[in-house]
Amino acid sequence: MVTIILTTMNEVDGLKWLWPRLNVDLVRKILIVDNHSNDGTLEFLSDKPCMVITQSVPGRGNGIREAMNYVEDDVVILMSSDGNDDPVYLFPLIKKLGEEHDIVCGTRFAQGGSSDDSDDPLHIRRFGNKLFTNLVNLLFAANYTDTTYGFRGFKKQAWDAMKINSKKNETEYMMSIRAAKLKMKTAEIPMTEGRRLGGKVKAKTFPTGLSFLRLIFSELT
Repeated sequence: MVTIILTTMNEVDGLKWLWPRLNVDLVRKILIVDNHSNDGTLEFLSDKPCMVITQSVPGRGNGIREAMNYVEDDVVILMSSDGNDDPVYLFPLIKKLGEEHDIVCGTRFAQGGSSDDSDDPLHIRRFGNKLFTNLVNLLFAANYTDTTYGFRGFKKQAWDAMKINSKKNETEYMMSIRAAKLKMKTAEIPMTEGRRLGGKVKAKTFPTGLSFLRLIFSELT
């Protein structure tokens, strides 16, 4: 059985695009963890077949960890609610996890994938993503093409083993590192990242990069 976790903070425009495209027959539960939206997000979700949790501590990582307390299924899918993640990839993710993988990650940088650079004309985030991916591959003997993309699935037991304690935007990067350290069976699926629909970007480029560097050093000790 499968649970989807969607993080929201003023993402009503993205949700209006996303919801009709979600194949609810593929999952048992949709968990929404909301960081006090005031743009109509909660009103939009009020009649939808989902469970809405208001997170108690700010930060995307904190929200995901709170949502995980409500997960009862063996498989979990993380998705964004801002239009970046296309539900067409849900079935391939779930199928790949059924092939004895612990984690299956979306990748924008393998052949067949692409990233949305519409608000990053200098490709600073693209450069940073590749840099941090190469560091993980070098330092932790991994073979990723994208360590930071948020659209991914994993087994609940893998999550428990990784002991994820991210507070902000390091969750996926921490998962990639700790999965490599634990020699988990991972796979990647090329994905096309969609353009953000409304709302504001929460992860600031340079503070997020610094947090990734701190994480790398802490995981080496």
